[in-house]
Amino acid sequence: MADYIVDSGYLDGVMRGFHTALLSQGDYANLTQAEQVDDLKVHLLNTDYGPLFQDVPSPLTANAVAEACTAKMVEEFRYIRANAYEPLATFMDYITYQYMIDNIILILGETLRDGDPQVALTKCHPLGMFEGITAICVAQTPADLYQLALVNTPLAKYFISCLAVEDLDEVHVEIIRNLLYKEYLRDFYQYVTTKLDDDTAEVMGDLLRDRRSLSITVNSWAAGLSRDERLRLYPTVGELGTEGQQRLASADDMEGVMAAVETIDIYRNMLQRLQESGTSKTLEDEFVEEEIKINQISMAREFQYGAFYAYFKLKEQEIRNIVWIAECIAQKKKDRIHQFIPV
Repeated sequence: MADYIVDSGYLDGVMRGFHTALLSQGDYANLTQAEQVDDLKVHLLNTDYGPLFQDVPSPLTANAVAEACTAKMVEEFRYIRANAYEPLATFMDYITYQYMIDNIILILGETLRDGDPQVALTKCHPLGMFEGITAICVAQTPADLYQLALVNTPLAKYFISCLAVEDLDEVHVEIIRNLLYKEYLRDFYQYVTTKLDDDTAEVMGDLLRDRRSLSITVNSWAAGLSRDERLRLYPTVGELGTEGQQRLASADDMEGVMAAVETIDIYRNMLQRLQESGTSKTLEDEFVEEEIKINQISMAREFQYGAFYAYFKLKEQEIRNIVWIAECIAQKKKDRIHQFIPV
């Protein structure tokens, strides 16, 4: 605790100050009453997002809302990273790797479609930008991209661990994304459990648990993935363990998934709620709600680095909520405007 206070106490206070500025229920109520997307700007100018909206021209679009809100999150993240000492500095770097993976997959998708990778570059998340990303955009073939990824990205070790150059031609981009995430989560979890304190390791164990394994299973039914292909994609982090993952990989319907996780309270309860909700909720909705709860619990625990991870996940969800509201207004679907999950 003493080391944490000395090394990261100031930034912990800064981050918790950011957390207190998350939108309130009253803020959400005001946003959902807007008649035009421009009306959102009037309210957001009175929040911490205000400075980012001052120079955004009218008429405001949902994309402009997303860009301005994301710019606020990036500003906060970069302030903390720029002032962080170890081990927080490396911890923050690990958070950026997930965005780097998504950015590279965007560029790879354009390359495989013989599109313009520069177009994908404009859609990349700012936290996933890195010095060599423009070099990757000059790749003419998947093989070129693979070699450039090994040279120009911090993700090289993940590529080497799980992919061969021919995979980029033969394997669907979403499978490549899942393979990279598998290696990333394994590496991140190893870092927090071997280099950081026990409290952080416990919190991050909760935050990095088996969500991807369950999502991969459900999504694989339409994709036609075999049992072995599912197993190859499952992250090794979580409570399922080898036997649980074996059972999950054999599941071909939701009943099979429920049977595979019946001994793990959090998943059993979540799937029961999903079953009881009928068609009003998706598995993704349940995961988001559960993750918000876990992130909020993490924020309540002091003197551990998981709170930084949790805060930015909550911020990300808040931005998704604001953009959802903006999209509903822009598309004149206000009957769906309340279908978001507040943090």
